[in-house]
Parts: sequence; structure tokens; C-alpha cells
Amino acid sequence: MTNERNETIAAVATGTGGAVALIRISGERAVPIGDALFRSIQGKPLSTQKGYTIHYGTIRDGEAVIDEVLISLFRAPHSYTGEDMIEISCHASDYILRRVMELAIRHGARTARPGEFTLRAFLAGKMDLSQAEAVADVIASDNRAAHDLAFRQMRGGYSDEFGQLREKLVHLVSLLELELDFGEEDVEFADREQLLEILTAVERKITRLISSFALGNSVKNGIPVAIAGAPNVGKSTLLNALLKEDRALVSDIAGTTRDVIEERANIDGIVFRFLDTAGIRSTNDTLEQMGIARTMSSIERAQIIIRLIDASQPAVSVSGGNLSSGQTGRKSAPAVPSADSAADTQSPDFPLRPDQTLLTVYNKIDKTPGLALPEGAVGISARNGDGIDDLRRILRDAVDTEALYHGGTVLSNSRHY
Repeated sequence: MTNERNETIAAVATGTGGAVALIRISGERAVPIGDALFRSIQGKPLSTQKGYTIHYGTIRDGEAVIDEVLISLFRAPHSYTGEDMIEISCHASDYILRRVMELAIRHGARTARPGEFTLRAFLAGKMDLSQAEAVADVIASDNRAAHDLAFRQMRGGYSDEFGQLREKLVHLVSLLELELDFGEEDVEFADREQLLEILTAVERKITRLISSFALGNSVKNGIPVAIAGAPNVGKSTLLNALLKEDRALVSDIAGTTRDVIEERANIDGIVFRFLDTAGIRSTNDTLEQMGIARTMSSIERAQIIIRLIDASQPAVSVSGGNLSSGQTGRKSAPAVPSADSAADTQSPDFPLRPDQTLLTVYNKIDKTPGLALPEGAVGISARNGDGIDDLRRILRDAVDTEALYHGGTVLSNSRHY
């Protein structure tokens, strides 16, 4: 590791497709390499310039001009990696990027490994481990919530929280050890009420942080939402309506969906992972049984479950029909909207955890105008799009992001949890 840290590394630091790209070079030879490649319009070498300055000129291979560029110069230890570092802003041509990287390597750099710049920043004490982990999360964030979560962590929000906890625990241990050292003299150095207050405060904060992981992990990876119900109630049609595009095969034939289909959608800054599942019913079909088993697995790992009911079959009490809408794991009497129905095709039940949210949704309301729905239930027509915006709003409201947007620390990393 020591030899590797003495090496100068280079890499393209921007994605493809833009007009301008950035190449980063870090290490003890970063500035000499810059002088070998770069000719300033002022004629002054980078080695004579101060840090935190930007210089305009050309990148050259001998006398051949490769590109006109801007070079940002950073001096150790005041850089991202804590080393001498330059950043070359050039045009984003694949040819230009390849030539500049070839020149940098020819003059003593090597290609950086993924995450190596951040690793050097961590090893140089420029950031702690939680901040280093957050850099990758910021880069990978594809929605507002995930970005805010990762950015707060990168700015040290987690470190401050953990530091405060550690400080209180160290203080507690020091008081206890002090009394143990003088135990024979029957002297009390620690106020018992003070010790209890410290323990209570620490426990309260740890409990809150642990509780926040369900939200943080879901926001980071997407909120899992299982669409469950009997065959042919419109689960795949609902998935297409929520995504606003045709992603799942739709058919009037019951049991069309045999496997779980997963798709993502961004609703008001939160990414939801919708799981379109196989219909739940008693069957002797081996393939369908396998699909139903996967449905149960999806329900088990979902944070939100949409229990979809066919409103045109008002007596149907779909899987979990003895669970009241809007409740979390609490059981109540089944809702039967109409008494004059001809059939009762109740589907198998499924259990709910206390941390899961159940939404009861009646589909095909366009076929039953005037149907009175149970309190808390949502009526939609997935085929016509009626009520879909309301359902999207309800899904968004089911995710409590108060702490996320108002400064509270929310855990998203399994190691922190």
C-alpha cells in the first residue's frame, strides 16, 4: 500500500455525453506531469504557480496541439486527496480524453482504480469512513431523497451523531471506572441520577437511529411496493398505469403473470420499486404455485402492499381480505361492499409485519358506478387511468420523510445500522 500511495494516479472524472470533461491527476508527480503536458498561454510552468488557481493553455504532444484546456491546480495538503493534484477541463471527445490519458501515463502516472481518489482522501484524513462511503452514494443517487440522504452523510452528519454518542458513553465509562478504583473507600463520584440520564439519552438516540434505517435503506434502494391480489384483478394493468408505460403483459386470461416483475418509478422525489406479482389462488398448476410462492416472498420484503380488489366482483375478499385498509398488521372484519353478489372467491390470506403498510385499492370502478367503498379504500380504474394520481399521492404520503428533509439523521448504510 505504501508504494501504491507514492504513485501518481490519473482518471477521467466525468461521464460521457457532455461537451466538457474533466481528467484528475493526483500524487507527488501530478504537477511535473502537468508541466510536461501543458503549455500556459502566459508561458509560466505550473510548478511556479500557487494552489487554488486556474490556468488557460493547451495540451501538447511535442508540438502537436491536442486541445485547449483549463487546468485547476491544488497544492498538498489542501486538495481532495490531500496530495498535489491537477484537474484538466477539456473537450469531451473520446479521442481527446484517450490522448490526454496516454500522455499522463507516458509521463509517470497510472490509471486510478475505481474509488482510489476517495480512498486517498480517507487515508489522508480528509474524510472519515462514513463520508467516504457517502461519496459513492451521492454519485449513485437518482432522486432527491437519496441525494439529500447521501449529501448529509458526506458532509459529516452521521459522524457528528456517532461522535456525540461516543462522547457520552466515554463519559459514562470514566465515571464508573473512577468509582471502581476507589470502591473500597465507599466514595461516590458519580451522581446515580446523572448516570441514568446519560444511559436514557443514549438509548433514546440509538433507538431512533435504528428505527430510521428502514426509511433510509428504502430511500437509498427504492421503496418496495408489492401489488398483490387474486388473478385477473388488474395488477399488471395497474403497474403499467403507475409507470405510465406498458411494461407488463396484460391479458384477460387469469394467471398470465407467473413471475414477479419489478419496475421503478419516481414519485415526487422518492423512488418506488413496484413488484407486480402472480395472482394468489388455490391451484394445482406447478408453475403457478411457484409464482405464488414468489408472490409471498415479495409481500414479505415489501414496505408497502397494495391489496388490489376487483370492484366488479364486490363480494371478492382478496388476499388479506380480513385486513382493514390503512392499518399496519392489525386485523379486522372483511369489507363486503354489496350484499347481492353471486359468488365469494376469497383468496388465501397473507401475514403482515407491524412495520408494513397496507393500502386497499378497488380496481375497475368504471364498471360499477356508484359503488360505496369501505372507509380508507381507494377506487381506481387502472385501464382508464381514473384515480391513479390519487394513488400515487397516497403512496408518497405513506413514506414519512420528515426527518430526511428537516435535518434529522437517517441511517441508510447497513454497517452503520
